[in-house]
Amino acid sequence: MSQAESSADPPAGAARARRRRVGWPGWLAVAAVLALLAWWIAPQLWAQILAAKGVTVKMPGESFHGPLPPLTADQQAMQKEFDRDLARLCVQIGERNLRHAAAYAQATEFVEQQLKATGHDVTRQVFDVKGRPCVNLELEITGNRQPAEIVVVGAHYDSAQGTPAANDNGSGVVALLALARRLKDHKPARTLRLVAFANEEPPYFQTDAMGSLVYAKQCQAKKEKIVAMLSLETMGYFSDAADSQKYPAQVSQFYPNTGNFIAFVGNIESRSLVEHTVATFRQQAKFPCEGGAMPGYLDGVGWSDHWSFWQCGYPGVMVTDTALFRYPHYHKATDTPDKVDTGRLARVVSGLQSVIVDLANPRRP
Repeated sequence: MSQAESSADPPAGAARARRRRVGWPGWLAVAAVLALLAWWIAPQLWAQILAAKGVTVKMPGESFHGPLPPLTADQQAMQKEFDRDLARLCVQIGERNLRHAAAYAQATEFVEQQLKATGHDVTRQVFDVKGRPCVNLELEITGNRQPAEIVVVGAHYDSAQGTPAANDNGSGVVALLALARRLKDHKPARTLRLVAFANEEPPYFQTDAMGSLVYAKQCQAKKEKIVAMLSLETMGYFSDAADSQKYPAQVSQFYPNTGNFIAFVGNIESRSLVEHTVATFRQQAKFPCEGGAMPGYLDGVGWSDHWSFWQCGYPGVMVTDTALFRYPHYHKATDTPDKVDTGRLARVVSGLQSVIVDLANPRRP
């Protein structure tokens, strides 16, 4: 290098400084692109990892989007039934559990009368808890082609302590009664059972005194073939506000943050049932719907009567608004009927009726 050429070059330190000044914006742009790619790729990779473990968050079909259509005539009638039945169960009767035995007995009688009004016999399964009788109620419609295969739809009618329990689980009970009225003349291929369970709430939750576990164990002892169980659990609260919906941290990135949908939730072993129910609901109902088959130990996944059927080897799915992950009045004295959106609940139950009919009438090969 000649002396003239070297004298035209800037000092080495100045060149490095200039490269630093020019380089920072470039590096920031690269970092932003990498962050964007990570944001997009990470959920895809995580979904693949979950899928490899049997977890399913991607459901068939498309969830409904857009304004909800007007209520049909039957949905309007259903809404009136919900208002009436919630008033009876959660206002006139109120808290109902073994600490309030008289109210509990009134709730049993009310649900039993409503089920009997369909014209079907109702069977009482009475079991003892510390010297006090508890009652499961079963309405059965025998299948006409595959009667040994059984579809169970259930909801617990007891309440947690200190609450009138309009959403948890008055909403599930009034949904069960509405379905019983609409399915009373149905002639299913499979046997259909509508069951009201006792003792889902603490202190009996996931113990031998839980009504649904008593029932499921009896089915297991009889070697009955239950092909599907749907647990109607806390179904009536919805919100269109952003960030109104929460989840267990492991799956939060896969679902919407607005709590305006109904969810179908099962364990990994119930994956086929979860996918089937979601697909049918999305085909038949104009209402947002999400679903997932996840490990039963994740918070919330097994928090209802479907858990009892898992213990006996049966597939089970919870139909829910996700309870404490959305509902601010969960297990509180403020869980009153005015918190239940009976119009949206009617849309959900109408779609659920199609799901149940589909499950009870499998397509012939």
